[in-house]
Amino acid sequence: MKPGCIYGVHRSLEPINVLPQPAIKIDNNMEIYDNEILIDVATLNIDSASFTQIKGEANGDESRIKEIMMKIVKEKGKHQNPVTGSGGMLIGTVEKIGSKLEGKTDLKVGDKIATLVSLSLTPLRIDRINEIRINTDQVDIEGKAILFESGIYAVIPSDLPMNLVLSVLDVAGAPAQTAKLVKPGDTVVVIGGGGKSGMLCLYEAKRRAGVIGKVICVGRKESSLVHASMLNLADEYIIADATDALDVMQKVSEATDGEMADIVINCVNVNNTEMSSVLAAKNDGLIYFFSMATSFTKAALGAEGVGSDATMIIGNGYTKGHAEIAIQIMRENEELRKTYEEIYA
Repeated sequence: MKPGCIYGVHRSLEPINVLPQPAIKIDNNMEIYDNEILIDVATLNIDSASFTQIKGEANGDESRIKEIMMKIVKEKGKHQNPVTGSGGMLIGTVEKIGSKLEGKTDLKVGDKIATLVSLSLTPLRIDRINEIRINTDQVDIEGKAILFESGIYAVIPSDLPMNLVLSVLDVAGAPAQTAKLVKPGDTVVVIGGGGKSGMLCLYEAKRRAGVIGKVICVGRKESSLVHASMLNLADEYIIADATDALDVMQKVSEATDGEMADIVINCVNVNNTEMSSVLAAKNDGLIYFFSMATSFTKAALGAEGVGSDATMIIGNGYTKGHAEIAIQIMRENEELRKTYEEIYA
C-alpha cells in the first residue's frame, strides 16, 4: 500500500497539496493508502442547509435530486454542495483497514460506524442511489468511502436504531457545544429550536441553565414548535421569521423584559439569519452559529454595523465527547428519543 498523509492531502487533485475540504476536486479511487479505512456505505445524511438547497434546486423532484447528487460526486470526488459548501456524514461497514493502521485502531472489518467528519472532505463513490428520505435528509446508496487517519468516527451502538444514530450524530456538535457554553442562570435563545439540532440544544440548554435560567425557542411557524413544546424543552416559545431581524429582536426583548439573551444559538438551515442572532443577544453576549448557512461576512460586518460587542463562535461540528453526549441524550430521555425516531429515523 502507498503511504498517505494523515490529513488526506494526498487525495487532493485540484489544486494539489491542499487539505481535502477546501480542495475543488479530490481522488475518489477506492484503492486505499496505508493509513486509510475503506467503508462500504449504506446511508448518507446530507447536511440540512445543503439538502434544503438541493431540494429547492430540484423543486422537490426525487429523480432530479439524484441527478444533482451524482453530479456533485462525479465532479468533486466528494459530496460537497457547490452552493453551501457543506456536506453531511455517513454510516457504513468497515471493509478494509490500511496496513499502517493495523493494531493502531480499535476498528475491525465488519464494524458498523458513523463517520464524524464532513462529506465535504470525504472521498466518496456513489454507484447507485436506492432511496431518498426527503423529510429526514437521508439517502440510502450503494457506494464506497474513505476515512482518513485523522478522521473521527463512532461505532454504531447496538441499543439504538441505526438511522436514529445517524440523524443524531449528524448534529452532535450542537448539543455538546451548548453543554460547554451555557451556565446556570443564563438566558438562552435557540433560533430554529424546533429542528433536529435545535431540540437537542434546547434540551442541553435547559439542563445547564437550570431553574434560575430561561430558555427561549424561536421557530418560523407554530407547526415547527409543536414537538419542542410537547416535550417541554423550553420555557417560552416565539413564532418569528429568523430572516426578519427586527421582528426577532422585538419578540426576544418582550420575552426577556428588554434584557436580551446571554447566549444565542442559531440552528436554522436558510440564509440571512445572522442579524436576528446578533440583535437577540446582549451587547456583550455570545452567539453560536451552528448553521452551515451562516455567512461570516454578514455576521461580522453586521454586528459591527449595529455596534454589537457579542462574541461569535463558528459552529465547529466537533467538540470533545460530542458523540457520547448526543447518544446519551437519546438514552436518558425516552420521549425525546421516540420523537426523533418518529421524525428522523
